[in-house]
This record gives sequence, C-alpha cells and structure tokens, in this order.
Amino acid sequence: MYTLKKSLGQHFLTDENICRKIVESLPVTEGQQVLEVGPGGGAITKYLLQIPDIHFKAIELDTEKVQYLEKTYPAIQGKLINVSILDAELPFEGSFRLIGNFPYNISTQIMFKVLDWRQQVDVIVGMFQKEVAQRLAAPHGNKDYGILSVLLQAYYKIEYLFEVHENCFNPPPKVKSAVIRLTRLEQPADVASERKFKVLVKTAFGQRRKQLRNPLKPLFTKETLQDPIFSKRAEELTVADFAALSHKMI
Repeated sequence: MYTLKKSLGQHFLTDENICRKIVESLPVTEGQQVLEVGPGGGAITKYLLQIPDIHFKAIELDTEKVQYLEKTYPAIQGKLINVSILDAELPFEGSFRLIGNFPYNISTQIMFKVLDWRQQVDVIVGMFQKEVAQRLAAPHGNKDYGILSVLLQAYYKIEYLFEVHENCFNPPPKVKSAVIRLTRLEQPADVASERKFKVLVKTAFGQRRKQLRNPLKPLFTKETLQDPIFSKRAEELTVADFAALSHKMI
C-alpha cells in the first residue's frame, strides 16, 4: 500500500459518497481539461478517470503516491506530474478546471497560485479545512472576511457547497472540512492594477480593527482620505468598494 506522511498534511478521504459528491460538483463538458491537485491514494482520482472524453492530469508531490497510483490505476499512466503544485508550471495550454482534496497546510498558498493562473482556470472545486473554506466564501461584514476573500472574490463567485465529517478520513483530522466551488466571473472587479489592488487589500486588513483612514494614510492624498468611506473598517467594504478605491490611490 502506501504510508501517510504527516509532513505533507496527508489525511485520505475514505467515504465513497463524499468522493462522488466532490467529483459531481465539478461541471465538465466534452474535451474539458481537468487538473487534480494532490490525488494521494486516489480517492477522487478513480472517479475522475471514469469521466468520458476529458483530458485529465494530476499533480502529486509524494513520489511514493505517484508509484502507488500508477500501479493501482493503469489509466493514469502518463497523466501524473510529480512536483509540488506551488512550483508547478501551467499543466495545459488553454482553459482548464481544477479539483482536489487540497493539503490543508498549503491550501491558502494553492489559492494564491490559482490567482496567478486565473486566466486559464475558470472553475475550481476544492476541499479545505472548514475555517479556510468559510474565510474564502465569507461576504463583507462577516468576521471571516479577509484578504483572500477579497482577492479571490474579485475574480470568482464562491459557493460554500457542503461540509465533510472528520470520520470520512483516514486518519481523521482534528479539524472539520468543507467543499467550495469557485466559478470565474464574466465581469471581474474593475481594479486599477493587480499590484495596487493587492497592496490596498493587504494594508487595509493589516489593521482590520482600525478605521481605514489610519492604515491607508500612505496610499491616498489627504483630500481623498476625507471621504466617509475611510471611517469604515476593512471588513465593512465590499469587493467593489476596494476595486473603486484602487483607482484613487497615489
């Protein structure tokens, strides 16, 4: 078989109903390019391999799991990329969809990678630690709403699909899990530039309990800072508010 590696945050999904439910949450059409991140022991991989007429690849860092998958699922031969998703090059030309029971210890870093790839990744279905899933999907005004919520929601609609009990895994993790779906917006937020938008959002949430006028002072003129919006706190602003403010930055 294979061994679990705690260093890689490995907890393998063993509930077949949940495996099917995750795969069914990813809409695919004929000829679709699909990338699975972290297939591990192949819990959802075996269902992805059964989907007809798609172009499938999987990224797996753990060489032992790559060997196990190739022996267990002959159909995956030639479709595995043995590298960390964080170091990976684009696996396809053109648009592709991404799915995975993401390693929880790097799941937020994976989402930053998705942002880099967003021109080509139009749908993502992922399982995360519940708190991370809630944070990504949180609306403004919610205590979970933060940097990654805003940066992702500027480009994707995020749906909180369902939760997964810890007993569905081996070994059971000490945290709850949840599955979300991100669908790229046809009209993304109108930001001045990606760099300005990131700086603005990160600076605003760097002191999230303070009125925006304080942390954002270096980014705007004194006149602009008189706008009533700067008396709000970061979590009170919508994604559209942040996008609009990015155009007023120095």
